[in-house]
Amino acid sequence: MATADVAAVIEAAGSYLPALMKRLEERLAQLAIGHGAVLARHASETIAAGGKRLRPLLVFVAAGAPTEANEAGVLRAAVAVELVHSATLVHDDVLDRAPLRRGRPTVMATAGREMATATGDLLFSRAFAELAANGRPEEIKVLSQASSALARGELLQRGDAWSSTVTIERYLHRCELKTATLFQAACELGALEGGESPAGLAAFGRRIGLAFQLLDDVLDVSGPVARTGKDRGTDLLDGTVTLPLILARERSPDIAALDMRTITTPQAAEQLCDQIEATGVLGEARMRALKVVAEAKAGLPVLPHRQRRALELIADGVVERYA
Repeated sequence: MATADVAAVIEAAGSYLPALMKRLEERLAQLAIGHGAVLARHASETIAAGGKRLRPLLVFVAAGAPTEANEAGVLRAAVAVELVHSATLVHDDVLDRAPLRRGRPTVMATAGREMATATGDLLFSRAFAELAANGRPEEIKVLSQASSALARGELLQRGDAWSSTVTIERYLHRCELKTATLFQAACELGALEGGESPAGLAAFGRRIGLAFQLLDDVLDVSGPVARTGKDRGTDLLDGTVTLPLILARERSPDIAALDMRTITTPQAAEQLCDQIEATGVLGEARMRALKVVAEAKAGLPVLPHRQRRALELIADGVVERYA
C-alpha cells in the first residue's frame, strides 16, 4: 500500500488508529533489543524495513475502535503478527540468498546465514511470547496455524522450484499457505479482540492476502527496482514458478520449452521478464487479483460503516500497489 492509501484508511477508521500505529512502532523497537548488541541490531534493522505495516493495520481495523479493556490485547496481537511476518522475511532471504530486501541489504547479505537464521528465530519467539500475554489460547491457535501454513507453503515453493508442470491450482494453494494465511490470522486476531465473528473477517483477510501475492508476482516481472526494492525477475532467477510464468507458458511455445535452470544471471532473468510481459499475461494476472479483491469486499460481514470502509480501502490499496 502507498502512503496515501494508509492515510485514507486512517481517516476512514477514526482518530484511534494513529496512536495505535505509533505504539506499535514503539513496542516493536523495544522487543528488538535486550538479546545482545549484535542480534538486537539485526532484529532492529529487519523490523525497521517492514514497509507499511499492512498486517498489524488489519488487526487494528478488524478489532474496531479499542476500549480500555481490550486496547492492550489488540496491540499485542498486532505486534505478534508483524513479528511473524518479519521473521518469515529473514528466513526467506536465507533460503533465497537474497542480497536486498526493499532496497536494503539483508541480514543474510551483511551477517551470513547463521546470524540471519538466529534473527528470524528471535523474531518468531518474541511474537508468541507477546501474544501469550493476552492469555487467550484461541489466539495462540490462530497464529500457530498460520505459522505452520507459512512453513508448508515455503516447502511447497521449494519443492516446485524450476518445475515445468506447476498448475494454476497448485500455485494458488501455495499462495494461500505462504501469504494469505497471515492476512487471515491478522483479521481473526483483530476480530477476537474486538468481539466480532472471526469467521466473517477471516475470509476477507484470506482473499486480500491472495490478491497481495498475485500482485507481488506481477511486480516481480514488471518492476522496476525503484518500486519493488529488488531486481526484476528475482523470483524467476531463484526458480520460483509464479502465475505470470504459468500463464506465459500457455501462450508462448518458446517460454514453455525454456528450462528455468538456464536462467542464471540477472540479465537472463530480465530478458525472461520481457518475454513474459510481451505475451500480455500481466494484465490477466492483475484482473485475477482484482476479482479476488472484489470478492473480499462483497463478502464482508455486517460492520459499522467506518470500520467497513477502512477495510475496503485496505483491499483497494493492495491492488493499487500495481498502478
